[in-house]
Amino acid sequence: MRIEIPETKKLVYEMVLAMRWGDMDAMGHVNNTVYFRYLETTRIDWMYAVGCTPDPAGEGPVIVNAFCNFYRQLTYPGDLRVKLYVSDPARTTFETWATIERTDEPGLISAAGGATTIWVDFPSQKAATLPDWMRAIVTP
Repeated sequence: MRIEIPETKKLVYEMVLAMRWGDMDAMGHVNNTVYFRYLETTRIDWMYAVGCTPDPAGEGPVIVNAFCNFYRQLTYPGDLRVKLYVSDPARTTFETWATIERTDEPGLISAAGGATTIWVDFPSQKAATLPDWMRAIVTP
């Protein structure tokens, strides 16, 4: 499926992941739960790349909602390109959104998903204001 990326979303990261034989289910395609792992791996890799390393004694990001839309089945073997976008910074939250495509089929989206991320003060377990440095990164 070809998907047009809204201008309100900012591409911040992309990575290539290898599908593993164990990612498949009894139907012979990548299990739907594994797509969430691909999205999570990319999101976490991006966070570390921008210096966002959560501190249990301080603050950091927490996912409060995640979704994935499945457009085409993925089958082993192959490599995937996951492109991560950010948008909609608010006082304590921002959105991430990603597309998943096979590297041998560039531009043909197999799935797209995302998550709402909230900034949390971990000791108090309450929402905290998104730090200026993170707001600058996630503002399109």
